[in-house]
Amino acid sequence: MNSNPAATPQTDDVPSGGAPRAPRRRAQRSSSSLLAYGEPMLWLTGGALTICLVMIIGLLALIFHQGITTFWPAPLVQITTLEDRTFMGEVTREETFAPAATVFTQLAPEVAQQARRTVAANDGTAHRRLVRIGNFELTGDHFNWFSDFMIRDERRPDWAVTVERLSWGRFYGFPAAFLVDGAVVADTPAEVWERYEAHHNEIRKRWRQRRHLETHAIGKLNRQEEKARLEMRTALLQHGPDAARYAAALERLETVQRRSQIETARLREQINALNTENSRYQLRLVTADGQEKNLALEEIVRAFPANRLSLLEKTSIYLSRWWEFFSDDPREANSEGGVFPAIFGTVVMTLVMSLAVVPFGVLAALYLREYAKAGPLISAVRIAINNLAGVPSIVFGVFGLGFFCYFVGGTIDQLFFSAKLPSPTYGTGGILWASLTLALLTLPVVIVATEEALAAVPGSMREGSYACGASKWQTIKRIVLPRAMPGIMTGMILAMARGAGEVAPLMLVGAVKLAPELPVDTIFPFLHPERSFMHLGFHIFDLGFQSQNSEAAKPMVFTTTLLLIVIIASLNLGAVLLRNRLRKKFISGVF
Repeated sequence: MNSNPAATPQTDDVPSGGAPRAPRRRAQRSSSSLLAYGEPMLWLTGGALTICLVMIIGLLALIFHQGITTFWPAPLVQITTLEDRTFMGEVTREETFAPAATVFTQLAPEVAQQARRTVAANDGTAHRRLVRIGNFELTGDHFNWFSDFMIRDERRPDWAVTVERLSWGRFYGFPAAFLVDGAVVADTPAEVWERYEAHHNEIRKRWRQRRHLETHAIGKLNRQEEKARLEMRTALLQHGPDAARYAAALERLETVQRRSQIETARLREQINALNTENSRYQLRLVTADGQEKNLALEEIVRAFPANRLSLLEKTSIYLSRWWEFFSDDPREANSEGGVFPAIFGTVVMTLVMSLAVVPFGVLAALYLREYAKAGPLISAVRIAINNLAGVPSIVFGVFGLGFFCYFVGGTIDQLFFSAKLPSPTYGTGGILWASLTLALLTLPVVIVATEEALAAVPGSMREGSYACGASKWQTIKRIVLPRAMPGIMTGMILAMARGAGEVAPLMLVGAVKLAPELPVDTIFPFLHPERSFMHLGFHIFDLGFQSQNSEAAKPMVFTTTLLLIVIIASLNLGAVLLRNRLRKKFISGVF
């Protein structure tokens, strides 16, 4: 036996029978796609979510920043240009630009030469600011651009005053004199300002008292007279000119008119007395270019020396502007003042819309899910509901105008308000028709959400109810609906969020630029669903695209947008809290 291992034949590839064995193949690794590991889809979906969040947060941050800083009082700058013209106002925004050659050709040779040197030293670029110069009745402009290369001198005058007025926009100037009955009683800035602060609050109180007399007291007399006139006309239409009821109604109208004339004359005396007292006080201001202007104190909403304010005084003015924004009516083509009618109209319309859409949506979903038998007809109805959610909102507005306003409202006018015709009562746009139109618009959202909530209720709970002897309606009422209520509330939240932000249908069925009369007030019958109303969404559209002074309205656009977002979020938050309470109450009982 050979014990040498080296001499031992290698028999790994040779079988015992002597035939050579085929060479062994190396095992191949199974190749798998990168998608199988999930990382690409994880990064894709996570990245898409991140982009969406960044866009949403960025939009909200822009609206919040622009809206929250709108009412902060800005300092006043006085600018003297190379052309020896002087302006004063508030800087609203700034930008860097490259001046075109035509900018210099329009200037005087000496001015153009100096401007070119300034731009050339800055590598061909320049900085400019948009300044709100106000004083529209004197200048004819609200804003003006000022490039740095055109400015000779710039400073912040100590006694520069910002005046917010009822009309003509803001006024900027220096206090020159305080006048009482046309006589100057103070002529230094400090004395003038002391007199202004001593008299302005009392004058504004008298102005509000006069406004109350004009809008409420005289308005009440006018409504009584109009009511008597309508009763007379109704008696004429129903019984003829020879009837006793018509004669009695005519006599009542004459009595009301005589009493109204006496009371109106008395109120006019009070109004004239208030006007006479207020007209005694005037504030004389001198503009930066030397023009004088006398302003009646009752026309001044707010005035302050912008460059002399402390932090506490700026905060007080800031809060005062916010309070005016929440509680007052708009002025200056909606670019100034408050938006209280729009806030009230938006909230009332959204609540009425929710009260209209939720019951009908829930009933429709109950029938489709619990009662209707599956078939081509039910399938067609579901397809129609899903397609209805994609119809443009303006189409719903046209439908609401034709059906609710003209057909339903016109019929109501013919039956119950014929005395007022041809002036329509319900046959035109109003908050009721706007709410019903948006209810139709959001109805598919409620139906789909309710159906999904009903389908999510376990079938075992229905079967247990039937086993205990309950009828179908008892099962729906006591078992299905309570446990589907969180889902129903989700549908209502989505409907409220969409309906509160819609604008296009409202322009056809009730929303207007200015509606000082609210749909709910202290006048019988207290609810006035036929009245037109203001809406924050339409108010934003009007400010952004219909205002004659778009630059002045731009800050109000952001502020109103912020307010609309806050209102919608508040309504939704209330609904979410209610939904969570219902979920804790009913879902915890499922086993």
